[in-house]
Amino acid sequence: MRSCSIITATLISILSCTTIMAQFNYDESKVPAYELPELLQLNDGTPVKDAAAWNEKRRGEVLELFRSEVYGRRPGRPKALRFEVTKKDEEALGGKARRREVRIHFTSKENGPSMNMLLYLPAKAKGPTPAFLGLNFIGNPTVSNDPGITLRKRDKDSDRGMKTGRWQADMVIDRGYALATIWYGDIEPDDKRNAFSQGIHKVYGPANKIPPDGWGSIAAWGWGLSRALDYFETIDEIDHKRVAVIGHSRLGKTSLWAGAEDERFALVISNDSGCGGAALSRRAFGETVKRINTSFPHWFCDNFNKYNGREADLPVDQHMLIALMAPRPVYVASAVGDRWADPRGEYLSAKHADPVYRLLGTEGLPAQKMPPVDKPSMGRIGYHIRTGNHDVKAFDWKAYLDFADKHLGRP
Repeated sequence: MRSCSIITATLISILSCTTIMAQFNYDESKVPAYELPELLQLNDGTPVKDAAAWNEKRRGEVLELFRSEVYGRRPGRPKALRFEVTKKDEEALGGKARRREVRIHFTSKENGPSMNMLLYLPAKAKGPTPAFLGLNFIGNPTVSNDPGITLRKRDKDSDRGMKTGRWQADMVIDRGYALATIWYGDIEPDDKRNAFSQGIHKVYGPANKIPPDGWGSIAAWGWGLSRALDYFETIDEIDHKRVAVIGHSRLGKTSLWAGAEDERFALVISNDSGCGGAALSRRAFGETVKRINTSFPHWFCDNFNKYNGREADLPVDQHMLIALMAPRPVYVASAVGDRWADPRGEYLSAKHADPVYRLLGTEGLPAQKMPPVDKPSMGRIGYHIRTGNHDVKAFDWKAYLDFADKHLGRP
C-alpha cells in the first residue's frame, strides 16, 4: 500500500510538472512577432550616430530605464566598508595555489552584515594577476574538495566539493588566474518572504515599504560583487583592472547587472541566465516575465510587474543590457537542453548588442547566425551553445578562459 501511495504521488507530481511546463512556449513558430526598442536612438528620438552620443547620453538613458523598470536602484559604497583577512595565504590545491579568506563587513558593527570571500591565488604568480569573481549557490566549501576551506555554521563537511565541476578551480589556477567566490546568501537570502527583512536591505533599506523602483535581490547580489572588487583595489596580488565577473542562472542575471552598474569589471560572463538575464523578453519563449515575477517577486523591482504578459510594452529588452557592457568584452553562453532559458533568445540579445560595439570601434559578435553546438564565436562579444543542460561545465570554463586570454591578456 505504501509503495502504491509513493507511485501515485510521483505520478501526480510528474503530471503536475508536465501541465505547468505545457503552459510555456517551446515552439519557434509560436514566438510572437515583436519589435525591439531602438538601441541607437535617444529617448527624444534623436539618432545616436557616434561614440560620444552613446557614452555621454544614450548609455545613461538605457541604464536609467533598467534601474527604473527592471532591477531597481542600488546604493553606493558604504562609508563603513571594511575588510578582515580571516585566513591568510595557506598552501592549497596541491601547492599550486594560495588560499585566502576575507570577511567583507558592510557596516562598522562587528556582528553586522558581512560576506565571506574565498580567494585562490596562483602560487607561482610574479605580480598582480587577473581574476574571476562570482557568487555561488550553496556555500564556499562546495567549490573545491580543499579541506582547508572554513566551514561556517550553515555548512556541512559533506558539502565539500559538491560543485567542483561548476567552478573548475584547478583549471583556472593552471591558466594563471585567481578565483574568488562568495555565497550569495551572505548578501541577501534568496527568499521571497524574508529577503528584504534579513538581507542587506535591512541595513541600507528600504526594508518595509519598498518604492516601485526599489532595488531587488539581483541588484543586491550585484552590489555585493562590487564590494568584493573594492577589496581587490586594496591588495597587490590582484590586478583589479582585469577582473571578470561570472554568474550562472539567476547569478548570471546578477553578473550582467553588476557589469552594467559597475564599469570597473573588465569582462562580464553570463552562463544560462535566461529571462531577466541575457534572453530577449519579447520572445516569450520558455520562462516569461510573468512567470519569473510570480515565482521570484523579490528578484526585480516592483515596476517590472507592469510587464507581466505585456513584454511588448517594456521600454528596454535584454540586448540593451548586453550593450551596457560596451566596449568591454562580454560573453553569453547557453545549453542545448536548457530551453527554459531560451538559448536562441540569448544569442539574439548578444547579436542585437553588436551595433553599439561597432559604433565604439570594436568588434561585436562575429557569428552572423546562431553558431553550431560546441563551436564558440568570439569577438568583443562571445557566444556559445554547448551540449548538455542547465549547468556550468569544463567546456564553458575553457571558453571563458580563452576569451579572457584574448581580451585581458594571458597571465
